[in-house]
Amino acid sequence: AAIAAIHDEATRAEDTDWRQIMLLYELLVGLSPNPMVTLNQAVAVAMVYGAQAGLDLLRTLEGDDRIAGHHRLDAVRAHLLEMAGDHAAARSAYQLAARRTTSLPEQRYLDARAARLEEPARQPD
Repeated sequence: AAIAAIHDEATRAEDTDWRQIMLLYELLVGLSPNPMVTLNQAVAVAMVYGAQAGLDLLRTLEGDDRIAGHHRLDAVRAHLLEMAGDHAAARSAYQLAARRTTSLPEQRYLDARAARLEEPARQPD
């Protein structure tokens, strides 16, 4: 509830107190370690320390069978890769996440994110 309250306090996304959210996720991981908490923690870490720090934390989940094939891991990886400027890898991760989810609205959203990162066709000189 505390994490949700911090999100709610921000009038704009850029006003979110990500450092406080990150610290709360650190506490939550200590109390109830599970891959979904770590997944959310990776987003907060990325917002505080940069996309690469979040991606480094995501790598710790790759061998965890509880989440390794889950579309949310791929979607978060895609988002962080996009933040890092690696649009080709982000596009691939969005596409993988879209294939793995069974939710049609999520598929449409993830496909749209991937399409947004398509390289424009080169015009002949």
